[in-house]
Amino acid sequence: MAERRATMKDVARASGVSPATVSFVLNDTPGQTIPAETRERVRAAATALGYQPHGVARALREGRSRVVLLGIGGLRGGRSLQGFVRGMSAELRTQGYGLLVYPGPSTDPGHADLVRDLRPHAVIDLAEIYAARTAADDGGWTDGLAAHTMTQLAHLVDRGHRSIAFAIPAEPDLDGLAALRAKLAGEAGRRLGVGALPLVSIPEPPQAAREAVGLLRDDSPDVTAVAAFDDEIALRLLGGLSDLGVPVPDEMAVIGFDDSSFGVSWRPPLTTVRIDGEMFGRRAARTILGTDSAHRPGSAARVIVRETT
Repeated sequence: MAERRATMKDVARASGVSPATVSFVLNDTPGQTIPAETRERVRAAATALGYQPHGVARALREGRSRVVLLGIGGLRGGRSLQGFVRGMSAELRTQGYGLLVYPGPSTDPGHADLVRDLRPHAVIDLAEIYAARTAADDGGWTDGLAAHTMTQLAHLVDRGHRSIAFAIPAEPDLDGLAALRAKLAGEAGRRLGVGALPLVSIPEPPQAAREAVGLLRDDSPDVTAVAAFDDEIALRLLGGLSDLGVPVPDEMAVIGFDDSSFGVSWRPPLTTVRIDGEMFGRRAARTILGTDSAHRPGSAARVIVRETT
């Protein structure tokens, strides 16, 4: 029996990365920010396994397909993500390209199958981009998720709050992004001079959310404001505060993130952060196609001021 040919998944397993990352490295996909050490590890694993790209992979490297594959991983859908997809799709269409959105993580077998079968012009992992663009260097604070988080915290600080908590979702499938946002919020708090931010995990069931808010009040009685992971978590928090009879914003200010359509309907209406996702999507498309190689930081975000702050 002939020896089994090494696959991209084999290389991914041997080098400890996702199949999508292997594809990025071996096909020199443009627009990726993969560390040199990771690239070397992937290439070494491919050499050791005797991996040989097939004809379709060569076509991917040559960029013959006019499809861009966007993986959104575990990112929660919202206004900014919808805007990003809309902006990227519109910009790609102007150049004769199409956009395919994959809802699962890049480690899914289905994602690797799409990379193999569709021969996309580029493969974008939005979750990896978030992580890469929010590295702990000063550049990350002028653009992207770090800058958006800074905008959120700065609004509370500008209103005189010096003891601020950060609310994250309790759902395990959002652990990675929640941890990233919490880390950025903590760093933003340090830069703004308010010190460490207590974390509170807010579950979806109203009774559990109320209990979580009660524990925050007991454990951190000095907290006068909470910045939330997104508007959904902010609304869970507001529900718990309402159940406990805590007046907002008199005793506790709350700011959301991503300007969902529901926040304005709450009473009091939710202050939030609006991100121009469509602009970022168009810029990403131009970078992919090489039509706008210069990096121009976009408007980080702006606060939509309502009554909860």
